[in-house]
Amino acid sequence: MLDLVIRDVDVVDGSGGPSFRADVGIEGGRITTVVQEAAAAGCLRPVARRVLDAEGLVLAPGFIDMHAHSDLALLRDPDHSAKVAQGVTLEVIGQDGLSYAPVDDRTLAEVRRAITGWNGSGDDIDFSWRSVGEYLDRLDHGFGGEGIAVNAAYLIPQGAVRMLAVGWDDREATPEELRRMRQLVADGMREGAVGMSSGLTYTPGMYAKDAELTELCRVVAEYGGYYCPHHRSYGAGALDAYREMVELTREAGCSLHLAHATMNFGVNKGKAPDLLALLDAALAGGADISLDTYPYTPGCTTLVAMLPSWASEGGPEATMARLRDEGEGGAAERIRHHMEVVGSDGCHGVPIEWDTIEISGVADPALGAYVGRTVQESADARGEAPWTTARRLLLDDGLGSTILQHVGHEENVRAIMRHRVHTGGSDGILRGDKPHPRAYGTFPQYLGRYVRELGVLSLEECVAHLTSRPAARLRLADRGLVREGYRADLVLFDPQTVAAGSTFDAPRTLPVGIPHVLIDGRFVVEDGRRTGALAGRAVRRTTG
Repeated sequence: MLDLVIRDVDVVDGSGGPSFRADVGIEGGRITTVVQEAAAAGCLRPVARRVLDAEGLVLAPGFIDMHAHSDLALLRDPDHSAKVAQGVTLEVIGQDGLSYAPVDDRTLAEVRRAITGWNGSGDDIDFSWRSVGEYLDRLDHGFGGEGIAVNAAYLIPQGAVRMLAVGWDDREATPEELRRMRQLVADGMREGAVGMSSGLTYTPGMYAKDAELTELCRVVAEYGGYYCPHHRSYGAGALDAYREMVELTREAGCSLHLAHATMNFGVNKGKAPDLLALLDAALAGGADISLDTYPYTPGCTTLVAMLPSWASEGGPEATMARLRDEGEGGAAERIRHHMEVVGSDGCHGVPIEWDTIEISGVADPALGAYVGRTVQESADARGEAPWTTARRLLLDDGLGSTILQHVGHEENVRAIMRHRVHTGGSDGILRGDKPHPRAYGTFPQYLGRYVRELGVLSLEECVAHLTSRPAARLRLADRGLVREGYRADLVLFDPQTVAAGSTFDAPRTLPVGIPHVLIDGRFVVEDGRRTGALAGRAVRRTTG
């Protein structure tokens, strides 16, 4: 007798093939039986301790969020409904070159300060780990040893590696520093990381030249991992930045996964076909490339990330000192000139438009009046220049403010999500008073808006984008499909009603139309309610 049978369900199995009616049996955390058209065929139906009548629902593999920022949320919030309620059963964390392993005491303090806007200060976290392996062990044994809300795979953050070996200096690594970085990456891969990420518009990772990145990617390739860069520009020079990553990984012999592969800002309106042609040419030449996107036009990051890279050299305290350096010829005025006139590398080479920069969260609650307003709107209310407002906020909030950047194009979003190597990634920052709704809505947004309402993707194709394709990138041999022997990480949703509840006005609203989610055969969402089960674990690299 099985643990569970999901009966009379429409299976969209993740392969991209047509859906089919079936009974699906689960035992011991795995799919043991898939009996197609069981009722119509009159065959012997699987028997279980529990039967779930799923008439009218679709059964799919659990969704894989290929770009998540839940590095501390998984240890802070056992509920984690932001992702669980969407049907996400696995998140890939350690993104954009900045996370919390590997670290030492010095760099842990620095990275905590640098990405407060992404994950909070971490004052509520016991940072008992230092290595990648220790962090993954901590995930396995979260909340008194029970585990975590969803499964998690980890990318070694190249910026954190550079912090350890080089510091925050804008210079080439010495041979000995490069040797140490290669060793740190090798250690992390051996300890279970699935690849390496970079944030090449974030310091200090952006100070690495291509030759340095190529050497680190060679190490990643030796262990069967992939490189996931937030590349050097999504604005002016975006195509050149994509081409740089394609050529770099070809030289290194490393698989490439392009993070939040968007074409933003006015200079890139209508240019998604140019990006896709570049990728198609590389794929035809034998390159191993995939990408992820979120189904929204605005982006989300920290306000300090908009600054030119030289303003952040030396770390957060040095950045604060430059912002305080007022007066003609001072560092603060030079920062303003680069941002408003030249186009800073932090703003992707495009002069900043303050009316597109909406404050989405602040570290200091006393600054809440800024939230939900653009910098331009706050400046107008104060009767001052927008740079004056932005600089004050950066200083008063200790660089902890997050932003929504309204610079995307819908036609680019739709074109890229159709591509055969596309996967889904929320890039969801869960902190802040008004986070981007993608954190709570990415996956039902794909299913509700872009499948049912707009028909941009078929249901079967969309599910493949969100399940088997990311599982293949992660080299997970037993996830991403509804097949016998595969892990029972599953989601059941109503294709007629599934939708993102989150909006820009109410970003923490949970989705509708997803009544059941299972991880390892255990209900983590049942009848639309979070069960409290902590079925998630660290998913370690197992190939290469």
